[in-house]
Amino acid sequence: MSDAQVAGSLTQMICGYWHSQAIYAAAKLGIADLLKNGPRTVDELAAATETKPDFLFRLLRALASLGIFAEQTPRTFGLTPMAELLQSNVPGSQRSLVLMMGEEHYTVWGKLVEILHTGDNAFEKTLGAPIFEWLSQHPEQGQIFDEAMTGIHGRETAAVLAAYDFSQYKQLVDVGGGNGSKIAAILQHHPSLQGVLFDLPHVVDRAAPRLIEAGVADRCELARGSFFEAGGIPAGADAYLMRHIIHDWDDDKSLAILRNCHAAMPIGGKLLLVESVIPPGNGPFATKFLDLTMMLIPGGKERSALEYRTLYEQAGFELTRIVATTTEISVIEGTKR
Repeated sequence: MSDAQVAGSLTQMICGYWHSQAIYAAAKLGIADLLKNGPRTVDELAAATETKPDFLFRLLRALASLGIFAEQTPRTFGLTPMAELLQSNVPGSQRSLVLMMGEEHYTVWGKLVEILHTGDNAFEKTLGAPIFEWLSQHPEQGQIFDEAMTGIHGRETAAVLAAYDFSQYKQLVDVGGGNGSKIAAILQHHPSLQGVLFDLPHVVDRAAPRLIEAGVADRCELARGSFFEAGGIPAGADAYLMRHIIHDWDDDKSLAILRNCHAAMPIGGKLLLVESVIPPGNGPFATKFLDLTMMLIPGGKERSALEYRTLYEQAGFELTRIVATTTEISVIEGTKR
């Protein structure tokens, strides 16, 4: 690359929040939903959103240059494939992810330099409570969080099901299973499997309708509690699954969770963590930046294969294999010793 190209690439990175905040504004205004039945003029969109027509035009013109919306005739905009994903309640919707990233996450990222000095939890310092406590106190944001996680992790579920065979198990406990989308998909894929969805009471209550809608409620027990409580995790299943749970926590808290799982499991039981595994080297890997989000928001971390092996050994498991998928995530399988 020439010096000018290097500088240009760096400038694009420096100004990256221009893009993310413009997308957030369009998502917050619900522009994509207003276009679901076809193109509309800027004046019509401005009237529906109570915004200034010329300002809104400038926003949509900028987004159209990124392939998000398209100006089809002068001052008339329609959807593009990326803009379609900003609609609410469509398969693969990214709208809730945009809202979450553009609001509390955007605010918290402004604390990065400060917490590099202090080591504090940036989310708690900014919003007054740890993230999961804060979400329980703010139900609307809690629902957005659930929908955002579905939007992020929904693409992963098919990859996990293609890479890992859950049919070898009789009962699978989804520890910290959130809105139930994961266990529902696994049970749909494996009709002979029995499931348990385990999470905090207010989280499980939000998940129940999803299991009914998926047609698996008769094969999925709901269990309420905290994975930090000794004896709280349902006992006796032959497999325990956690997807993107351990990355939320530092090593001490992660070990507490893993040891509570260990206590609930029979000898030879399987522990399955669905997480990204950071490879060595300088190559691009999105999880290296997700790791910064874990540092800032819940106070957790992404880990390498060696770090996961160390955690497993300290918690009483043998890490038996890491099963890669077509995405950046892997299934990290361990056996209770």
